[in-house]
Amino acid sequence: MRHNKKFNHLGRTASHRSAMLSNMACSLIKHKRITTTVAKAKALKKFVEPLITRAKDDTTNSRRVVFSNLQDKFVVTELFKEVSVKIADRPGGYTRIIKTGNRLGDNAEMCFIELVDYNENMAKEKVAKKTTRTRRSKKSAEVAPAVEAPATEEPKAESAE
Repeated sequence: MRHNKKFNHLGRTASHRSAMLSNMACSLIKHKRITTTVAKAKALKKFVEPLITRAKDDTTNSRRVVFSNLQDKFVVTELFKEVSVKIADRPGGYTRIIKTGNRLGDNAEMCFIELVDYNENMAKEKVAKKTTRTRRSKKSAEVAPAVEAPATEEPKAESAE
């Protein structure tokens, strides 16, 4: 029975799974966003978030622990130099999973997994909605350019004189 066994094995051996998660974590840190299946993204989230938390304090021990999981010194450097600076004040939740639909070949659920602070579109504060434009009648549309045209010509005449 599988009582209280919540770990997703992803249909792989332990060594294959750890290598895959390590490679996916390196890709996520390098590119800030990757496309994968939802099951792999959820497993990656549990794998990479403790590493990002560990990167907040830049000590030799934390660098060694992160390197033992990622096995890529350039990614470890980027994690400690760039990513940890951006997420320093965030208490957790460093990644976001956005579902994108099903894959064409095998109908697997696909998604983006991204680092939260690196998506400029989501990070911006919501700007107040624009007011809806009312449709102008033809007469007011003809009058408006006629009023604007002399206003633009007058400064040109003054600068010529």
